[in-house]
Amino acid sequence: MRRKRNVKIVATLGPASETPEMIGALHHAGADVFRLNMSHGSHEEIRAKHGMIRQIEEETGSSIAILADLQGPKLRVGTFADESEELAEGADFRLDLDETPGDVNRVCLPHPEIFAVLEPGASLLVNDGKIRLKVRDCGKDFADCEVVTGGTISNRKGVNVPDVVLPLAALSEKDRADLEFVCDLGVDWLALSFVQRPEDVQEARELAGGRAAILSKIEKPSAVERFDDILAVSDGIMIARGDLGVELPVQAVPPIQKRLVRRCRAVGKPVIVATQMLESMIESPMPTRAEVSDVATAIYEGADAVMLSAESAAGSYPVEAVQTMDRVATEVEQDPTYRQIIESSRTEGLTSVADAIVAAAREIAETTDIAAICCFTQSGTTALLTARERPRVPIIALTPLRSTARRLALSWGCNCTVTSTVDRFKKAVVSAVRAAREEGFAGERDFVVVTAGVPFNVPGSTNILRVAPCDERLIFASDPE
Repeated sequence: MRRKRNVKIVATLGPASETPEMIGALHHAGADVFRLNMSHGSHEEIRAKHGMIRQIEEETGSSIAILADLQGPKLRVGTFADESEELAEGADFRLDLDETPGDVNRVCLPHPEIFAVLEPGASLLVNDGKIRLKVRDCGKDFADCEVVTGGTISNRKGVNVPDVVLPLAALSEKDRADLEFVCDLGVDWLALSFVQRPEDVQEARELAGGRAAILSKIEKPSAVERFDDILAVSDGIMIARGDLGVELPVQAVPPIQKRLVRRCRAVGKPVIVATQMLESMIESPMPTRAEVSDVATAIYEGADAVMLSAESAAGSYPVEAVQTMDRVATEVEQDPTYRQIIESSRTEGLTSVADAIVAAAREIAETTDIAAICCFTQSGTTALLTARERPRVPIIALTPLRSTARRLALSWGCNCTVTSTVDRFKKAVVSAVRAAREEGFAGERDFVVVTAGVPFNVPGSTNILRVAPCDERLIFASDPE
């Protein structure tokens, strides 16, 4: 299903979007990737949604990516005798390991690992940062705090600890069970929550064993500080601005977003901008102007994908939210300023033959009358490098592997086609020309650029480029062998 835009749309499934009809409507409206939130729903419910997506894929002939988002270690306070309390600014409040229901003076925080690393002066944020506590004194089983920002605290509200790297396993027992389940099920991407260090990513990669690509969610200050190391061991990145905006000053998030998007683009790894993009559309059929500008900003920055969370999972207008995002993306990409921004922020720094080939393909396509860049890819590397160039013409990624086509559905500009295995470059050229014509990217009199690696089916071996006519008779006339 050809889109009129390059940026991809990720839609989260939930109570508002868990029927085949609604999932199909979301895909037709513009959703390229579906996110399964492992924080909600049983394995059987996840299996059912996975099956619905694959059925839509078969019916439409599309390559649809499925992203399973692992819950990660959740830190929460215990319960209160009266279910909630009002904390006043300046008051004293204790967190401890005592499981007795809490009151206005204390509550259980059942995470001894937090107390092990806390120091006086550290901040604790409760309920998405609505309540801020500052540690005055602490020990192995308690933290005496001052209420810096008061408010209502209630049962099992989340806790953020922005000032320290917590000695927590990146994957809880639930995450490990969920990871094994979704990898066996056949998801394409695994999103890791609350990544703090590159070792967190490596642990998940070992468990996944190549069955899914690994996407690291950046939502903690420690992840921002070690971003380059985390990026190096990740297949993709999600800038999860919700928790990031809780643990850091909100004004710090926009420049961080810009820096992280550029770093991902520089190395050719897909990056998603997520959280509260069209938040008002949970209840309204129309977004705010500020939300539209937020989506547009991520697209102008060159993000591979923008994501809907509650808007498509639990909102009253899931299809309208996807349509809105699609229209914003289409409009932005038609703006001449978009091209200027994208090309001025392109990173130079070619280090390999593959880098040179894809840069040459983009240069040829933009300086001559070329309809599309067709890249044969086994692992997806050639297509990712081509997408890194952000060319002005469509990218057609041809691969014999359905799994590669699905993973590339997350990447900027990649129109994925599953093709038969080829062993000669001329066959690859013919397949590319046929795909370009059948998908409506080129006509008989057009030309395409074809890139591939010879010998075929060797990941990362991109080393050949050809400008080919879309009239097959000319291909054979120029190359009878």
